[in-house]
Amino acid sequence: MVRTYELTIGGRTLTIETGKLAGQANGAVMARYGDTVVLATATASDQPREGVDFLPLTVDYEERLYAAGKIPGSWFRREGRPSTEAILAARLTDRPLRPLFPKGFRNDIQVIITVLSADQENDPDTLGTIAASAALSISDIPFAGPVSSVRVGYIDGEYVLNPTFSQLDESSMDLVVAGTRDAIMMVEAGAAEVPEDIMLGAIEFGQRANVEIIALQEEMVRELGKPKMAFTPPADDEEVARAVGAWLDSRFDRILAAHEKAEREHVLDEFRREIAADLGESYDQAAVLRAFESQFKQRVRENILQRGLRPDGRGPKEIRPITVEVGLLPRTHGSGLFQRGQTQVMTIATLGSIGEEQRLDTLSPEETKRFLHHYNFPPFSVGEVRRIGSPGRREIGHGALAERALEPMIPAVEEFPYTIRLVSEVLSSNGSTSMASVCGSTLALMDAGVPIKGSVAGVAMGLVMGEDGAYQVLTDIAGIEDALGDMDFKVAGTETGVTALQMDIKIKGITPEIMARALEQAREGRLFILGKMREVIAEPRAELSRYAPRMYRINIPVDKIGAVIGPGGRVIRSIIEETKASIDIEDDGTVFIGSPSEESARRAIEIIEGLTKEAEVGQIYTGKVTRIVPFGAFVEILPGKEGLVHISELADYRVPSVEDVVKVGDEIMVMVTEIDSLGRINLSRRAVLEGETAPEGVAARSREARGPRPEGRRPGGGFGPRGGPGPGVREPSGRGNGRGTPGVDRPDVVSRPRRRPRPQGREGQGPGTPLPPPRPPFGGPRRGMR
Repeated sequence: MVRTYELTIGGRTLTIETGKLAGQANGAVMARYGDTVVLATATASDQPREGVDFLPLTVDYEERLYAAGKIPGSWFRREGRPSTEAILAARLTDRPLRPLFPKGFRNDIQVIITVLSADQENDPDTLGTIAASAALSISDIPFAGPVSSVRVGYIDGEYVLNPTFSQLDESSMDLVVAGTRDAIMMVEAGAAEVPEDIMLGAIEFGQRANVEIIALQEEMVRELGKPKMAFTPPADDEEVARAVGAWLDSRFDRILAAHEKAEREHVLDEFRREIAADLGESYDQAAVLRAFESQFKQRVRENILQRGLRPDGRGPKEIRPITVEVGLLPRTHGSGLFQRGQTQVMTIATLGSIGEEQRLDTLSPEETKRFLHHYNFPPFSVGEVRRIGSPGRREIGHGALAERALEPMIPAVEEFPYTIRLVSEVLSSNGSTSMASVCGSTLALMDAGVPIKGSVAGVAMGLVMGEDGAYQVLTDIAGIEDALGDMDFKVAGTETGVTALQMDIKIKGITPEIMARALEQAREGRLFILGKMREVIAEPRAELSRYAPRMYRINIPVDKIGAVIGPGGRVIRSIIEETKASIDIEDDGTVFIGSPSEESARRAIEIIEGLTKEAEVGQIYTGKVTRIVPFGAFVEILPGKEGLVHISELADYRVPSVEDVVKVGDEIMVMVTEIDSLGRINLSRRAVLEGETAPEGVAARSREARGPRPEGRRPGGGFGPRGGPGPGVREPSGRGNGRGTPGVDRPDVVSRPRRRPRPQGREGQGPGTPLPPPRPPFGGPRRGMR
């Protein structure tokens, strides 16, 4: 039987339907918000998985590009491995669900969220969490939900519930809040230096909306919910617990004395072997080891709650020793090393042309990205040996969080026309590597000379919650505190405010009071870390690395884009081949030219400006003789634009033969005297020599100004070396290049020689006179023929 439930939330209707699709899953619902539709299914195995000591939960988020009317751009034209956005959406659902399954439940659980329709205004990610919660809640799978998730924006001083993609462009925050009826389960946000009090208000605003959506799910459970499958949590053996506790009493202080991670792990491994040998004959060895882990965890937590003493000897607000360094690597564009305790991250910055921005093939309306942050976590960072493969969900999530934290500080493309890639290499890990990568990335950006708007630092906050409601918030948690504590709350920002948040918890929610305290401690810690970074590098370097490409920006008329690209891209490829510069053209006529060599970039600018300029009657140009015919010489005055200097216009005297005055390859100064109705250009060298009128600003010299002709002057010669520049030469201006910084060679682009048109008859000048090259039609590939 099909049942439909509706609720108006954020000015739109949320619809949850069940009983129509995927009837063989333990639970299945279809949820709709606007024209965005997702199908969520929840399935569990009948029996526990053997040999695991964790909850085997998998959340998959399946993007189907047909949902947005797109065909995948891959070679196979079908979806492959999940995109980064899909992985992040899956994590967004996984984190609030995971703590709500019973402790000790070992049956395999799989939640699959399939996006069936995407209106590209309402993001499917939070809708997927609601649908997954509803599917679990009405299923027979043990689950302490329901859970809801909403997005909150902040526009013109007002909180906005579930803002659309277009509204988010105007919002100073993008916050996702997930929670149960009683508590907040998960928070994730990107923000433009939003103060902590406004962020806290947004979290509370979102949670109030969650309660309404949870009420709708509870109605579904009352009417449709299946009886939950029987499950009895494994009971602890009290006799074993007492024996292990007594054994540990005299040894626990030795564990506490080991402040370094490796030393503590060595002591714990030694104790595990000893207790198994000492108590293994009297009790089940597996039960003894489980009790040992439980007792150790309990005592560490009691030490923090009752004495405010952490495993490494720090106080609750104390930050581990910090080391900062920049400019470590000689040939990279920028590098920074950030170390906090035993956590060490090195970030490398690379600058590239706009044409190297990432193209996105997702359901999001965003099509490209010019700022990328990637995070690598090799096994040696934790002293392990394992296979290195493609990045996992954790690596992708941590990299995206750091990217989100830094993105508000990245200069606009108009100010800094570059694609920017950061790679954070975790060299040693003992907690909070994602926040260390934020710090290392800020250092690398400043070392590279990227004019970021401010320095960003991050710190991870922890929580230990007692059964009596007492709690302790911990600043800068280490690995053991993450493993044994109840919360991992990452906060990144500048001196002004927050730029990113991410909170994961292991308990069934936290209160706004705890959240407020954690945010305040995080602010104090962040300011301390920023001070340490400022001692080493306070602002971006004034100059880019000499190995970084130099990027320039010019603007050309939109109707001239086709002339620069040429038929089939031949013209732009020839420019790239000749100059070894990267060239990217935007639809509005903005052209980005990049090259490690300023000379090659200037040459590319000169060619492009020449292609887009029109010859002007009365203007003087320095051009190169390209062809000689009996009645004159053809001179290229602008790239691709030739004109004819008739033999009678070659000199201020009668010229017996064209070759007596010029040869192919000579550079001479000529004036445009006529452009006929067919666009053919007539030139005169005589007019320049005679000093005829030229446009204002052109210093043409008259015969009187030059004085008498020197003795021995060759016919048609000039002053100085043959073909050399003289008075009135117009140097390539480079106007409007918006010079900023470095581009990259494009060895992947193949160039063909520029073809000359075949000779054709020219009216009034005899048969066989060639025409100037035809103007290329508008169109062809864009963005440097990517």
